[in-house]
Amino acid sequence: MRFSYQVGMSDAGHYLPLAQAAEKAGFDGITVPDSICYPQQASSKYPYNSDGSREFLESVPFIESLIAVTAMAAVTTNIRFATFVYKLAVRQAPIVAKQVQGIQALSGNRFDFGIGISPWEEDFAVCGVPWEKRGKRFDEQIAILRGLESGDYFGYDGEVLSMPAAKMNPVPTAPTALLIGGHTEPALKRAARLGDGWMCAGADMQELTAYIKRIQQLREEFGTAEGEFRVFTTGKDAFSKAGIDELESIGVTDVVIGFRNVYEMEPDVSLEEKIQQLNWYAGEFING
Repeated sequence: MRFSYQVGMSDAGHYLPLAQAAEKAGFDGITVPDSICYPQQASSKYPYNSDGSREFLESVPFIESLIAVTAMAAVTTNIRFATFVYKLAVRQAPIVAKQVQGIQALSGNRFDFGIGISPWEEDFAVCGVPWEKRGKRFDEQIAILRGLESGDYFGYDGEVLSMPAAKMNPVPTAPTALLIGGHTEPALKRAARLGDGWMCAGADMQELTAYIKRIQQLREEFGTAEGEFRVFTTGKDAFSKAGIDELESIGVTDVVIGFRNVYEMEPDVSLEEKIQQLNWYAGEFING
């Protein structure tokens, strides 16, 4: 089992010392959430909390996730980073490809790219991107990300997106892992068909077991079952040795550790308390 510490939704001054503390404590990775903005008016429902509201995010600070990763990578040596998850579908794929390639070059390939669509129509409206055909656009963006990492000229002519042949430099010396987020059937299919892993934003053990079994079945159907496939999840089950063992037994490879329930509007705590929390967890479950 690999352990990642969740950094984000907090004071900007916490990011760098928390990254350094997590690396020193023995965490394998750091995950960073992503949010564009908070709209004044919204009708979309959030799929990962009990009532579908998004009020819990109104006053929560977000540093742009790729900028946060870059800054934290600059003050660490070995720990890995992942977005959990980056709303790719509202952005321009070639620009994002260039940003990711730069992170890999500067960090020594320490970045795993967790990506998703965004459940909120308002994100698309703010960014001037059509809500329609968002799933198809996302699939084509994945193809563009992978193609532009080849180091060769790459062009694309899809149903939604097109770009003339171009190449980028420098490209990573190893392919960037693309980890697909989402709990819907289309998201599970996309992870099985196109992804190097899947990210779960939260589920109980029964739900999580069903999701993983479905992905395994889909990977067999798509002919993608060979090779490493990472599964990230959060949750209370990672706070006991028995729970960690059970998560590992059903196919979870990475647990994301956080101590604050933002959904319930729990207030943030001091940097010192956060460092104490992550050191406690590392002593109990990582290094014990």
